[in-house]
Parts: sequence; C-alpha cells; structure tokens
Amino acid sequence: MADFFLNVGYLLAAVLFIFGLKGLTHPRTAVRGNLLGACGMLLAVGITLTDQHIVSFQVILVGLVVGATIGAVLAIKIQMTAMPELVALFNGFGGIASALVAGAALIESTSGSQLPTTQLTVATAASGLIGAVTFWGSLVAFGKLRGLINENAILFSGQQLLNAALGAIALAISAGVVIDPANGILYWLLVLVASVLGILLVIPIGGADMPVVVALLNSYSGLAAAATGFVLTNNVLIITGSLVGASGLILTQIMCKAMNRSLTNVLFGVLAPTEGGPTADQVYTGRVKSATPEEVALLFDAARRVVIVPGYGMAVSQAQHPVANLAALLKERGIQVEYAIHPVAGRMPGHMNVLLAEADVPYEDLKDMDEINPTMDQVDVALVIGANDVVNPLARTDPSSPIAGMPIIDVDKAKTVVIIKRSLSPGFAGIPNPLFALDNALMLFGDGKKMVLDIIAALKET
Repeated sequence: MADFFLNVGYLLAAVLFIFGLKGLTHPRTAVRGNLLGACGMLLAVGITLTDQHIVSFQVILVGLVVGATIGAVLAIKIQMTAMPELVALFNGFGGIASALVAGAALIESTSGSQLPTTQLTVATAASGLIGAVTFWGSLVAFGKLRGLINENAILFSGQQLLNAALGAIALAISAGVVIDPANGILYWLLVLVASVLGILLVIPIGGADMPVVVALLNSYSGLAAAATGFVLTNNVLIITGSLVGASGLILTQIMCKAMNRSLTNVLFGVLAPTEGGPTADQVYTGRVKSATPEEVALLFDAARRVVIVPGYGMAVSQAQHPVANLAALLKERGIQVEYAIHPVAGRMPGHMNVLLAEADVPYEDLKDMDEINPTMDQVDVALVIGANDVVNPLARTDPSSPIAGMPIIDVDKAKTVVIIKRSLSPGFAGIPNPLFALDNALMLFGDGKKMVLDIIAALKET
C-alpha cells in the first residue's frame, strides 16, 4: 500500500512537470506553468524524503523554510539583467548535485556483500561525467556572463586535440568504473577529468554564443539528473531529468537555427571577424549622422507605425521600463507600436521577453523576427536599443562575414532607423555594422535609459 501511494505521488508530480512545461511555452500561461512545476518538485522531494523515513518531518520543515527563504531573497534581489548568469549557476548546481549523489550511492552499494548492478554502475559513470562537465562548464559560463572572466573566446594551440584526449580518457575511466565499481578512486578521478573537460569546453565559446551554451548546459543538467534517477531507481527523477534534457536540446536547436549555425560550429568554431573585411573607419567615416532626443521626438510625432528592437544594451542600461513608458505615450497619440524580438538577443533564450514582461509590456505587442520582417518596409521609425549583430545587414550581403546567413531583423528597410548606442563599438561578432552609416539611419549616442527618458521629455513638450 505504501508503494502504491508513493508511485501515485510520483505520477502526480510528473504530470505537474509536464503541464508546467506546457504552460511555459506561452507568456500568458508562464506564471501558472512555473507554479505547477514548483508544486511538482515540492511534491516529489517531499515524497522522497518521507519514504522509509529517510529524514524526520522536522528536518524537512527546516529545509523547506531555508530553501523558501533563499528563493525569495534571490527573486527579490536579483535583477533581470543578472538572470542569465543565475540560470547558468542553477544549471551547475544541478550537475554537481547529480555527481555527488551518484558517488554517494556507489560508495553505499559497494560497502555491502553484494556487487552493484550494471545499471547502477553505468548510470553512476554517466552521472559523474555529465554532472562534472555541467558544473564546471556552468561556472565558466557564469563567469563570462558576470564579467569575471573574459567574455571573448579564450583559445590556445592544440585546444581541440586536448579536449578530444580528455574526452577519451574520461570514457576509459568510465569503463573502469563499470568494470571495477569497488575501486572508488576511479569515480572521483572521472569527476576530476570531467571537471577539466567542462572548463575547456566552454572557455573557447564567446559571448555571442552564450544563449546556446546556457540552453545546452541546461540540457546537460537534465541528463545528469536522469542518470542519477537510474542510480537511485527513482522514477520521478528519471522523468524530470528526461524532460529537462529534451527541452534543453530542443531550445538549443532553436537558438542554433536563429543564428544559422550548427551546434558543432558553436561548440568548436569561433565567431570572429574574418581577415580582409572593411575596417570601422572605412564603414563609418563621413557617413554616420548623429541626432538629438528632440529630433527623434519629432520623428515619432510624425510617425504612424513604430517598431522597437531591444538588445542587450537595453538590459545593461535597465531601460525596459522607460521603453514601455515611451510606447504607451506613443499609443496615446494614435501611433501603432510593436516590438521586434530576435531569438538570440541578449544573453539567454527569451532574455528580451523576460525584461519586457517585467515592464508589463502587452504580449500582443511582441512580434518575432519572421512575423515583423515582411512588413518592415512599412515602418516609419525603427528604434534600435542596444542591439547590434542581430540587425547587421552584413548577414545578408557579405558571404565572408562571420555572421553570414544569420537571420536578422530587417530594420534597414524602415523609412527611418534610430539606433541608441553609447558608441560605434562592434557587437560580439567584432565587425562594424553598416546599418549605422545608412542614409536612413540616425545615431543617438548615450546611455539607453537616459536617451529614452530624454525622448519622452521631448515628446511631452511637442
């Protein structure tokens, strides 16, 4: 009877996870989906801890209070701009937890008279390998996103060969763990080699590819959890890990498609400027036109349709609330306002959507790239805030460009383009953007938040 209720509880938790993921596919139901997933996890953890009285109810209650406190503090204190590195850190925690739990289970299984099963040893090796790679790779991603490590690609001679050698060594040690599980040193040696491999796999990946890396590491953490589920013979952990692993891989593929790059190119290639391309001076000298907030306000005042294109610069300057206020002011004047969202804008999948949702921007105003591009030539003013590579026309016109073929938002086809940037510095691809020098383009130099506030003030005076 106890096993019956245990399995029913796990089944209910799995159903909550599935409906939670379904809810997260649409902004209207995202909050509900998040709550369903959280309830499913609380139920699964609670049932696991109470099964066979692993710990007392008092300890469970203390853990619940401590965890809820940490979660509440993070939810309140962490700014939306810091969300990508927080997600990367959470991925890492999931990976190291799986590796440690699998290691503890292996020690326990070899302490008795019976040898551990093949399922347990194979799953333990997989959990240790994937979990360690995830943890240290996520720490590197966190450091890059946080600015603690150089966000550009870190390369050295023979890097790919070293990674291949470490991968082969890790697989050989994994085989050793399966063959001789009583030799506990092998498992921790596997974790050590996998840790080095995790660091070396992520350091050559530059900031432009961070959305892909975050999604991939999320998938890794799910696979590590699923492997640990086989170690513990825990059905709900297997289901949960599989869901996270599959959804992470799907999201990774979506991100790669949005950049017109393969996953192998992201992991082993380098997004860098090609030799012989035009220099910034050749692209910009004598062609860039600067504007003032007052001039931009006059453009908006005469417009009928405006499209706002947010990028990472909007996140850095915390300009999402002023941008929402600007859109509301324009709507009051009968101007149609939409937001063009590129899938890889920012530092993680959906970064711009999260920021704009924080500012209470109506979801109906958010248009994805494929939806907005066919009508971009009917836009009176396109306002680009901190975006660079995702609006660079070289992706369409220069086959030798490192971003060649990458789908972009066609802001250059609008009647007028206003770009808010601090300077003419390149994006993550490290190449100049001819958009800034087009005849229909105006540069508004300055902090994104301040410039938007100045435009609002100028609009109210017109």
